[in-house]
Amino acid sequence: MSTQDDEEAGWATAKTLAETLPFIQRYDRETVVIKYGGHAMGEEEVARQFAADAVLLKLLGVHPVVVHGGGPQISRMLDKAGVKSTFMDGLRVTDAATMEVAEMVLSGAINKEIANWITLAGREADVRGVGLSGKDGRLITVTKARRVKDGQPIDLGFVGEPQKVDPKLIEALIHADEDYVPVIAPIGVSETGETYNINADTVAGAVAAALRAKRMLLLTDVKGVLDKNGEIIREMTVAQAFDAIKTGVATGGMIPKLETAIAAVDGGVEAVVILDGRRPHAMLTELFTPHGAGTLIRK
Repeated sequence: MSTQDDEEAGWATAKTLAETLPFIQRYDRETVVIKYGGHAMGEEEVARQFAADAVLLKLLGVHPVVVHGGGPQISRMLDKAGVKSTFMDGLRVTDAATMEVAEMVLSGAINKEIANWITLAGREADVRGVGLSGKDGRLITVTKARRVKDGQPIDLGFVGEPQKVDPKLIEALIHADEDYVPVIAPIGVSETGETYNINADTVAGAVAAALRAKRMLLLTDVKGVLDKNGEIIREMTVAQAFDAIKTGVATGGMIPKLETAIAAVDGGVEAVVILDGRRPHAMLTELFTPHGAGTLIRK
């Protein structure tokens, strides 16, 4: 590259930074909860990039809080252990053996791996990932999830729904003098001390509401909510999100994501964004550019 090309590239970079400033100021010292899971966490290079972007958010004055899933990894470990699992309305029926594997995978391997990627990406700036589960400090207290099918109650086993999120532990980490990024596994505990598996989207929504987050980002493997013509819907109100579910515009796995977004906004989150976590720098594009990167749901 010539000296002139270098100079032009420098001017372009400076222009981009100047245009980003208003968005950086908008999120200064604000909390952003990030649901990281599915195909968005399936490849090492994508994981490294996600970690680097989370570190950059912290260095820019944002307080990122990561909630992760791990369904495919649980399924692979169950297959290896010879434990069969079934699903009901998208929730894994979780007996004692399945719960043991789920906790080992979620709170162990995946949680610590993501925290470690963040620590490695932030080592020069001393930003560190801290792995937690909902059992730590009674962060997430759950009740047993209940479902009814054809008028009959369905026992999902050790599947829970958040009853209470105590944000004190997370707040202590994100407001500490050191730069910590909490990474939360979707495992909770009942009032009587039993361990439960929780849907990660649901955990992210409950944590975001408890923290009064500025944004919740649901990283998934689609670019957002699509209309009947297959075009992305850039912004929706809660009422429009309800209507998308009712009229069939939203189908399959998008329905629980919209339901999570609606609950989070109703719980005090300013807005929720559903976006494709496989795209490079999707979080940065969403937060720091005028056009965003997915579908935004707000009041």
